[in-house]
Amino acid sequence: MTDRPWLSAYPPGVPADIDASQYPSLVALLEQGFQKHASKVAYSFMGKDVTFADTDSLSQAFAAYLQGLGLAKGDRVAIMMPNVPQYPITVAGILRAGYVVVNVNPLYTPRELEHQLKDSGAKAIVIIENFATTLEQCVANTPIKHVVLAAMGDRLGLLKGAIVNYVVRNVKKMVPAFNLPGAVRFNEAIAQGTAALGQGKFSKPAITPDDVAVLQYTGGTTGVSKGAVLLHKNVIANVLQSEAWNQPAMSRVPADEQSTSVCALPLYHIFAFTVNMMLGMRTGGKNILIPNPRDLPAVLKELAKHKVHSFPAVNTLFNGLANHPDFNTVDWSHLKISVGGGMAVQSAVAKLWLEKTGCPICEGYGLSETSPSASCNPTNSKAYTGTIGVPIPGTWFKLLDDDGNEVPQGQPGEIAIKGPQVMAGYWQRPDETAKVMTPDGYFKSGDIGIVTTDGFFKIVDRKKDMVLVSGFNVYPNEVEDVVSQLPGVMECAVVGVADEKTGEAVKLVIVKRDPALTEAQVREFCKANLTGYKQPKVVEFRTDLPKTPVGKILRRELRDKK
Repeated sequence: MTDRPWLSAYPPGVPADIDASQYPSLVALLEQGFQKHASKVAYSFMGKDVTFADTDSLSQAFAAYLQGLGLAKGDRVAIMMPNVPQYPITVAGILRAGYVVVNVNPLYTPRELEHQLKDSGAKAIVIIENFATTLEQCVANTPIKHVVLAAMGDRLGLLKGAIVNYVVRNVKKMVPAFNLPGAVRFNEAIAQGTAALGQGKFSKPAITPDDVAVLQYTGGTTGVSKGAVLLHKNVIANVLQSEAWNQPAMSRVPADEQSTSVCALPLYHIFAFTVNMMLGMRTGGKNILIPNPRDLPAVLKELAKHKVHSFPAVNTLFNGLANHPDFNTVDWSHLKISVGGGMAVQSAVAKLWLEKTGCPICEGYGLSETSPSASCNPTNSKAYTGTIGVPIPGTWFKLLDDDGNEVPQGQPGEIAIKGPQVMAGYWQRPDETAKVMTPDGYFKSGDIGIVTTDGFFKIVDRKKDMVLVSGFNVYPNEVEDVVSQLPGVMECAVVGVADEKTGEAVKLVIVKRDPALTEAQVREFCKANLTGYKQPKVVEFRTDLPKTPVGKILRRELRDKK
């Protein structure tokens, strides 16, 4: 694609390109934010506010503590925590000390954690005590030499922190017994770092745009988990791209209100890492930290305390909240932008969300390998489009066939992405990097898409998820989108299963909203809305669907459990 037809869809004031060179590193971006927004609230957590100035001083102390461990510039430090204030403090500390952030899913099994720690070569880890037993089971087989233990109440003040920790440990029993000799408590690490700063024991490292900032591991749903190498300039670019793209919506936040975002997606996931934490640092926005987005009553109770302007989420979270009886306890009238990412937003969910909030879901698209945002619907959209929008500033898309050639207009092809946010490659895997990067610098996403004449892209599915029925391609997203519109369906997923006659057949798994829903009703609805080969051969009802902690449905698990 030699030109950019999508630029005509850009709202007024959104630039075609951004200048990522205005910051030499993420540290420069962070430190500018600390100074510019010092007195503002950066994070709100369990009724406690953490200002930008607090984040500045605490992260500086943590950086000094880390340097005192004797780590070398470029060493990797893992973080294994939910959305608690220690997370952004730790990230800023790692980067300011000259090290590399390794984001780790706190729900990993010992096997998965061991793989990531070994693969990244992490020498230190900051982990919340709730998951310390996981680390205990594998730490001996990893390069980890230093462990910092956080607790839920660390930054809530002495009395409230003690109460929260007592409840978490003794009432809710959320901290299994563990033994990690030599581990240092987070608040003690801060104290040691503060003392080191007072003695002048911190040396500010020279960091360049081409230094590694983050190892962001892909979900591992396509084989072994690989670390996407995100350079400082990659993440900076995506922060500036996201800011430019959101401007038409966020400019409508009243001047006397601090822009406030819901941070319900986990910060270890690149979506929240960039569009919540890093973008908030750039713009001076407040993030409401939600440690457990699956606890919907608690989420709604927290949001009821705030004026919410921005809500990045995945389809399952939008769906769960909109269907919750407590939904209207939150004042949604201040909401200016709802961004859907991570998975396809279903039209029935988008319709319900718009009805209930008056704010349409702007579906976007990205991957760990693109820091993550690559495309999005215009944020001045009035309705759901069913597309992933257009490439954001400075980003190029093209659609490729299996031989790497561009497909003709109107034909489906693999989405390939080029832009300043695209990763440097996979960590220590040149063979895997070569498989996904084209000679002209495009990243092959593994997603099949089509493009309209005005440059809007639509995902028709993951390459590997496509079901081949008697030679006809069936894209699960299409079937799921149709079935989700059937009253009585809460959630659904489609996978391919082996079939003697057709090679593969469509299997549909449904979680009911209405217990009275029958298989006959489902089949009748599918017959009315889907051509023959797209209709499910197998219909199965379940009480829930297997998902990643971020909320993506794990089709692989549904395939494996015939």
